[in-house]
Amino acid sequence: MEAGLYQFAVVFVGYFVLGVAGFGSALIIVPLLAWDWPLAMVVPLVLLIDVPAAILHTGLNFRQVMWKELPPLLPSVIVGALAGILLIRMTQGDGLLLCLGLYVIFIGWRGLKGAPVAVQIRPSMRHLAGFMMGIVETMFGTAGPVVMSWLLQRLSNPFLIRATMPMTIIALSSIALCMVGVSGGLNDVALWTCLMLLVPFAMAGVWLGHQLAVRIQAAFLKPFIHSFLCLSGLVLCARALRGTVF
Repeated sequence: MEAGLYQFAVVFVGYFVLGVAGFGSALIIVPLLAWDWPLAMVVPLVLLIDVPAAILHTGLNFRQVMWKELPPLLPSVIVGALAGILLIRMTQGDGLLLCLGLYVIFIGWRGLKGAPVAVQIRPSMRHLAGFMMGIVETMFGTAGPVVMSWLLQRLSNPFLIRATMPMTIIALSSIALCMVGVSGGLNDVALWTCLMLLVPFAMAGVWLGHQLAVRIQAAFLKPFIHSFLCLSGLVLCARALRGTVF
């Protein structure tokens, strides 16, 4: 498992997208790196890179982060993560992933059509959303589209959504890493070697993506986020229909 030009480019592009939209890096990086590297190494590697990259993004957008959005979700996320561990042992969860993909496409398409998506959410729906985030992150490592779908229903300003999203990635990735660590998935020395080599490219991608995002208008950023959300939903559906895990 050696990092080369291909891996550097994939990581840079994935985190450039994160810098622009606030999410989507794992949907790009995981399948592309899995062409050359085993999935058992790719998923924890991306989770490890996600944390410092998301911290950088959050720091660059510190004043726009809606900090109050995360704490109410955390208890349900933890419960969902524990449920995800049980589901991994029982099923691949393709049906769950397909339903989530269709839901993500619906939210993205609704936003592209100009329909209002920011609504008042009942506490019960918040618990369900956090629970699903925990399950998806633990089972598939790509809860970003689910979180973005939630934030689109909570916030109307695309810049606030973009700034808040990476803050949730920090929490979700940290919880998932705890699960992976307990199972012994972080013990490979090659994993940490590749991490040290790839993190600078991830950081550069986030920073350059941020520089582009702050120079564009909300009128462009909002449809970009919704379009990428639709694409993310299609990726999730394709992954479910193939019956495989990236």
